[in-house]
Amino acid sequence: MRTTRIRTTVLAATTAALALTLTACGGSDGSGDDGAKASGKTTETTETTQTTETTETGGGAKTDATTDAETDTETDAKTDAKTSQTSKDQASSGSGAAEAAPAKAAATQPCKGDEISYSVLHRFPAEQGEHLLITARNADSKSCWVTSFPSVMLGNTSTVLPHSSKDAPGGSSRITIKPGGKVYSAVALFTDNDKTHTSADLSIALRDQTGDTGPGAETGAFDSKGAPSKFTWSDAEVTNWNTTKPYNF
Repeated sequence: MRTTRIRTTVLAATTAALALTLTACGGSDGSGDDGAKASGKTTETTETTQTTETTETGGGAKTDATTDAETDTETDAKTDAKTSQTSKDQASSGSGAAEAAPAKAAATQPCKGDEISYSVLHRFPAEQGEHLLITARNADSKSCWVTSFPSVMLGNTSTVLPHSSKDAPGGSSRITIKPGGKVYSAVALFTDNDKTHTSADLSIALRDQTGDTGPGAETGAFDSKGAPSKFTWSDAEVTNWNTTKPYNF
Protein backbone atom coordinates (compact mmCIF):
# COMPACT_ATOMS: atom_id res chain seq x y z
CA MET A 1 0.00 0.00 0.00
CA ARG A 2 2.88 2.41 0.69
CA THR A 3 4.25 1.78 -2.82
CA THR A 4 0.85 2.59 -4.33
CA ARG A 5 0.65 5.92 -2.53
CA ILE A 6 4.17 6.95 -3.60
CA ARG A 7 3.49 6.07 -7.23
CA THR A 8 0.12 7.83 -7.15
CA THR A 9 1.64 11.01 -5.67
CA VAL A 10 4.45 11.17 -8.23
CA LEU A 11 2.07 10.45 -11.08
CA ALA A 12 -0.37 13.11 -9.88
CA ALA A 13 2.42 15.70 -9.66
CA THR A 14 3.59 14.83 -13.16
CA THR A 15 0.05 15.02 -14.50
CA ALA A 16 -0.51 18.43 -12.84
CA ALA A 17 2.66 19.79 -14.43
CA LEU A 18 1.60 18.44 -17.80
CA ALA A 19 -1.83 20.02 -17.43
CA LEU A 20 -0.32 23.41 -16.67
CA THR A 21 1.89 23.11 -19.73
CA LEU A 22 -1.05 22.15 -21.92
CA THR A 23 -3.12 25.00 -20.50
CA ALA A 24 -0.38 27.44 -21.16
CA CYS A 25 -0.16 26.18 -24.70
CA GLY A 26 -3.90 26.49 -25.17
CA GLY A 27 -3.85 30.06 -23.90
CA SER A 28 -1.25 31.05 -26.40
CA ASP A 29 -3.24 29.75 -29.42
CA GLY A 30 -6.70 30.62 -28.07
CA SER A 31 -7.98 27.00 -27.97
CA GLY A 32 -9.53 26.88 -24.51
CA ASP A 33 -11.77 23.86 -25.28
CA ASP A 34 -8.88 21.86 -26.57
CA GLY A 35 -7.03 22.59 -23.35
CA ALA A 36 -10.00 21.43 -21.29
CA LYS A 37 -10.32 18.29 -23.40
CA ALA A 38 -6.63 17.61 -23.04
CA SER A 39 -6.87 18.13 -19.29
CA GLY A 40 -9.89 15.81 -19.14
CA LYS A 41 -8.02 13.10 -21.02
CA THR A 42 -5.04 13.53 -18.80
CA THR A 43 -7.20 13.21 -15.69
CA GLU A 44 -8.88 10.12 -17.11
CA THR A 45 -5.50 8.66 -17.91
CA THR A 46 -4.31 9.40 -14.39
CA GLU A 47 -7.33 7.70 -12.83
CA THR A 48 -6.91 4.71 -15.09
CA THR A 49 -3.23 4.50 -14.21
CA GLN A 50 -4.05 4.78 -10.51
CA THR A 51 -6.67 2.06 -10.86
CA THR A 52 -4.20 -0.15 -12.71
CA GLU A 53 -1.48 0.40 -10.12
CA THR A 54 -3.86 -0.24 -7.28
CA THR A 55 -5.20 -3.38 -8.93
CA GLU A 56 -1.71 -4.72 -9.58
CA THR A 57 -0.58 -3.95 -6.03
CA GLY A 58 -3.69 -5.53 -4.55
CA GLY A 59 -3.29 -8.57 -6.75
CA GLY A 60 0.32 -8.94 -5.66
CA ALA A 61 -0.68 -8.77 -1.97
CA LYS A 62 -3.41 -11.34 -2.55
CA THR A 63 -1.00 -13.66 -4.32
CA ASP A 64 1.55 -13.37 -1.48
CA ALA A 65 -1.12 -14.05 1.16
CA THR A 66 -2.38 -17.09 -0.77
CA THR A 67 1.16 -18.42 -1.13
CA ASP A 68 1.81 -17.95 2.60
CA ALA A 69 -1.46 -19.70 3.47
CA GLU A 70 -0.67 -22.62 1.17
CA THR A 71 2.84 -22.84 2.63
CA ASP A 72 1.49 -22.80 6.18
CA THR A 73 -1.11 -25.44 5.31
CA GLU A 74 1.51 -27.69 3.73
CA THR A 75 3.82 -27.20 6.74
CA ASP A 76 1.00 -27.99 9.20
CA ALA A 77 0.08 -31.10 7.22
CA LYS A 78 3.68 -32.34 7.30
CA THR A 79 3.91 -31.57 11.03
CA ASP A 80 0.65 -33.40 11.74
CA ALA A 81 1.80 -36.40 9.71
CA LYS A 82 5.15 -36.50 11.53
CA THR A 83 3.42 -36.18 14.93
CA SER A 84 0.98 -38.95 14.03
CA GLN A 85 3.82 -41.26 12.96
CA THR A 86 5.74 -40.46 16.16
CA SER A 87 2.64 -41.28 18.24
CA LYS A 88 2.26 -44.59 16.39
CA ASP A 89 5.94 -45.41 16.99
CA GLN A 90 5.59 -44.57 20.68
CA ALA A 91 2.41 -46.64 20.96
CA SER A 92 4.14 -49.53 19.22
CA SER A 93 7.14 -49.21 21.53
CA GLY A 94 4.89 -49.07 24.58
CA SER A 95 2.96 -52.12 23.41
CA GLY A 96 6.17 -54.02 22.95
CA ALA A 97 7.25 -53.15 26.49
CA ALA A 98 3.86 -54.22 27.82
CA GLU A 99 4.16 -57.54 25.99
CA ALA A 100 7.60 -58.29 27.38
CA ALA A 101 8.05 -61.77 28.75
CA PRO A 102 6.83 -61.99 32.36
CA ALA A 103 9.35 -62.53 35.11
CA LYS A 104 10.06 -66.15 35.87
CA ALA A 105 7.98 -67.40 38.76
CA ALA A 106 9.87 -68.11 41.96
CA ALA A 107 10.64 -71.80 42.50
CA THR A 108 8.59 -73.65 45.10
CA GLN A 109 10.45 -73.76 48.41
CA PRO A 110 10.66 -76.72 50.82
CA CYS A 111 8.19 -76.69 53.69
CA LYS A 112 9.90 -75.40 56.84
CA GLY A 113 7.44 -76.88 59.30
CA ASP A 114 5.93 -73.75 60.80
CA GLU A 115 3.45 -73.51 57.94
CA ILE A 116 2.27 -77.09 58.46
CA SER A 117 -0.55 -78.13 60.79
CA TYR A 118 -0.78 -81.75 61.89
CA SER A 119 -3.57 -84.05 62.94
CA VAL A 120 -3.14 -87.68 64.14
CA LEU A 121 -5.87 -90.31 64.01
CA HIS A 122 -5.47 -93.54 66.00
CA ARG A 123 -6.86 -96.32 63.84
CA PHE A 124 -7.70 -99.94 64.70
CA PRO A 125 -6.66 -99.81 68.38
CA ALA A 126 -5.52 -103.20 69.72
CA GLU A 127 -6.18 -104.77 66.31
CA GLN A 128 -4.02 -106.04 63.48
CA GLY A 129 -3.01 -103.11 61.34
CA GLU A 130 -3.10 -100.63 64.23
CA HIS A 131 -1.46 -97.35 63.22
CA LEU A 132 -1.38 -93.60 63.67
CA LEU A 133 -2.51 -91.76 60.53
CA ILE A 134 -0.62 -88.44 60.26
CA THR A 135 -2.20 -85.72 58.13
CA ALA A 136 -0.05 -82.69 57.28
CA ARG A 137 -1.90 -79.66 55.94
CA ASN A 138 -0.29 -76.58 54.33
CA ALA A 139 -1.75 -73.64 56.25
CA ASP A 140 0.33 -71.08 54.36
CA SER A 141 -0.66 -68.97 51.33
CA LYS A 142 2.20 -70.39 49.24
CA SER A 143 2.94 -73.88 47.97
CA CYS A 144 5.84 -75.83 49.45
CA TRP A 145 7.17 -79.34 49.12
CA VAL A 146 8.02 -82.25 51.42
CA THR A 147 10.08 -85.34 50.84
CA SER A 148 11.09 -88.59 52.51
CA PHE A 149 9.17 -89.45 55.69
CA PRO A 150 8.52 -87.45 58.86
CA SER A 151 10.80 -87.62 61.84
CA VAL A 152 8.60 -89.04 64.64
CA MET A 153 9.22 -89.66 68.34
CA LEU A 154 6.48 -91.36 70.40
CA GLY A 155 5.61 -90.45 73.99
CA ASN A 156 8.56 -89.32 76.08
CA THR A 157 11.10 -91.38 74.16
CA SER A 158 14.04 -89.77 72.37
CA THR A 159 14.34 -92.37 69.64
CA VAL A 160 13.44 -91.31 66.10
CA LEU A 161 11.39 -94.04 64.44
CA PRO A 162 12.91 -95.76 61.38
CA HIS A 163 11.43 -95.87 57.89
CA SER A 164 9.07 -98.79 57.22
CA SER A 165 10.78 -101.66 55.44
CA LYS A 166 7.48 -102.57 53.80
CA ASP A 167 6.90 -99.08 52.40
CA ALA A 168 6.81 -98.51 48.66
CA PRO A 169 9.93 -96.86 47.16
CA GLY A 170 9.94 -93.22 46.07
CA GLY A 171 10.69 -91.39 49.31
CA SER A 172 13.37 -89.26 47.64
CA SER A 173 10.86 -87.48 45.38
CA ARG A 174 9.32 -84.12 46.23
CA ILE A 175 5.61 -83.79 46.93
CA THR A 176 4.26 -80.26 46.46
CA ILE A 177 1.55 -79.19 48.87
CA LYS A 178 -0.60 -76.32 47.63
CA PRO A 179 -2.18 -73.90 50.11
CA GLY A 180 -4.81 -75.91 51.98
CA GLY A 181 -3.49 -79.16 50.48
CA LYS A 182 -2.70 -82.30 52.47
CA VAL A 183 -0.22 -85.18 52.50
CA TYR A 184 -0.25 -88.32 54.63
CA SER A 185 2.09 -90.62 56.50
CA ALA A 186 1.51 -93.40 59.04
CA VAL A 187 3.17 -94.86 62.09
CA ALA A 188 2.74 -98.64 62.14
CA LEU A 189 2.50 -99.94 65.74
CA PHE A 190 3.68 -103.38 66.87
CA THR A 191 3.54 -105.18 70.22
CA ASP A 192 5.77 -108.21 69.76
CA ASN A 193 7.21 -108.52 73.28
CA ASP A 194 6.56 -107.62 76.89
CA LYS A 195 8.59 -104.40 76.75
CA THR A 196 5.93 -101.94 75.64
CA HIS A 197 5.24 -98.20 75.88
CA THR A 198 1.94 -96.40 76.16
CA SER A 199 1.20 -92.77 75.36
CA ALA A 200 -1.24 -90.47 73.62
CA ASP A 201 1.40 -87.95 72.53
CA LEU A 202 4.02 -87.73 69.84
CA SER A 203 6.40 -85.28 68.17
CA ILE A 204 6.56 -84.71 64.38
CA ALA A 205 9.18 -82.94 62.28
CA LEU A 206 9.96 -82.64 58.55
CA ARG A 207 13.06 -83.99 56.86
CA ASP A 208 14.82 -82.42 53.88
CA GLN A 209 16.46 -84.32 51.03
CA THR A 210 19.69 -84.70 53.00
CA GLY A 211 17.85 -86.29 55.92
CA ASP A 212 18.23 -83.31 58.24
CA THR A 213 15.31 -82.69 60.56
CA GLY A 214 13.56 -79.37 61.04
CA PRO A 215 11.74 -78.07 64.14
CA GLY A 216 9.39 -80.57 65.77
CA ALA A 217 5.72 -80.08 66.59
CA GLU A 218 4.15 -81.83 69.58
CA THR A 219 0.63 -83.14 69.09
CA GLY A 220 -1.69 -85.84 70.44
CA ALA A 221 -3.47 -88.83 68.93
CA PHE A 222 -7.28 -88.87 68.72
CA ASP A 223 -9.84 -91.54 67.94
CA SER A 224 -12.51 -91.32 65.24
CA LYS A 225 -14.79 -89.38 67.61
CA GLY A 226 -12.18 -86.72 68.32
CA ALA A 227 -11.28 -87.91 71.82
CA PRO A 228 -7.63 -88.34 72.94
CA SER A 229 -6.57 -91.94 72.31
CA LYS A 230 -3.71 -93.83 73.98
CA PHE A 231 -1.69 -96.26 71.92
CA THR A 232 0.74 -99.02 72.91
CA TRP A 233 3.84 -100.17 71.05
CA SER A 234 7.02 -102.15 71.47
CA ASP A 235 8.23 -101.36 67.94
CA ALA A 236 7.07 -98.82 65.40
CA GLU A 237 8.07 -97.54 61.96
CA VAL A 238 7.06 -94.72 59.62
CA THR A 239 5.96 -94.58 55.98
CA ASN A 240 6.90 -91.97 53.38
CA TRP A 241 4.74 -88.93 52.77
CA ASN A 242 2.04 -89.70 50.26
CA THR A 243 -0.88 -87.95 48.59
CA THR A 244 -3.14 -90.89 49.55
CA LYS A 245 -3.77 -92.39 52.95
CA PRO A 246 -1.57 -95.42 53.76
CA TYR A 247 -3.27 -98.47 55.29
CA ASN A 248 -6.52 -97.11 53.93
CA PHE A 249 -8.54 -100.28 54.42
